[in-house]
Amino acid sequence: MDKQRKNELARIAAQIRLDIIEEVYSAHSGHPGGSLSIAEILSYLYFEAMRVDPQNPRWADRDRFVLSKGHTSPALYAVLAERGFLPKEDLPTFRSSSSYLQGHPDMKHTPGVDMTTGSLGLGISAACGMALSAKYNKKDFRVYAVCGDGEMEEGQVWEAAMFAAHYKLDNLTVFVDWNGLQIDGKITDVMNPTPIDKKFEAFGWHVQLIDAQDLDQIHEAVENARKETARPSVIVCRSTKGKGVSYMENQASWHGAAPNAEQYEQAMAELKAALAALN
Repeated sequence: MDKQRKNELARIAAQIRLDIIEEVYSAHSGHPGGSLSIAEILSYLYFEAMRVDPQNPRWADRDRFVLSKGHTSPALYAVLAERGFLPKEDLPTFRSSSSYLQGHPDMKHTPGVDMTTGSLGLGISAACGMALSAKYNKKDFRVYAVCGDGEMEEGQVWEAAMFAAHYKLDNLTVFVDWNGLQIDGKITDVMNPTPIDKKFEAFGWHVQLIDAQDLDQIHEAVENARKETARPSVIVCRSTKGKGVSYMENQASWHGAAPNAEQYEQAMAELKAALAALN
């Protein structure tokens, strides 16, 4: 990826982080930690990798995206707004009772959302079904999904992994956001799902390990996944929970909490400085 394009995507990721904090602060609730850690992944997918049309969100030949860890919807809404699927001025309505931007993605009411998610394990299973339908219908669209590392504790994830390998879903790419933390603390303390990469290998997947905040590595991994034949791909991404906000980074307490006014101001100042540094 050339330097100019990488810088453009980095600016988009920085803007996504600003919007995440705006959403969660406005709602006085939400899940900022795991939303902030996937900003580069979503920036790359929606602005580089995926074939989508904001003017025609239900275009039959579009690539599909499933946010399996649906509680990080602030990140998804932010990238959809940046891409033109919905008005940016609607983001502060996040989680209000009258808003279509609810705490978990809703495909019936939110333009650009391909699957309603929330129950962990459900999203990757739905993504498998989408990928298989493309095979049956001889369509060339690709399916992408983002799962959490805590989500790897769900048995349904591994049923889906077995399914995808059995049906040779080489049009499916799953990102695992491996930030090491879930709502109750370290994933290795709660119900250790590691080694995540070796488990997917054992299920017959093409596996890559990357840095979730490195756009060059994301680009290379997605390109490698495109070249893979007869196997689904998983990209296990080492990330920082709460990335970009100093007091949120690597803190499980920010899995599902909103900043107060003082914390909001600090977060916005830090994120605006990071964005300014990219200009």
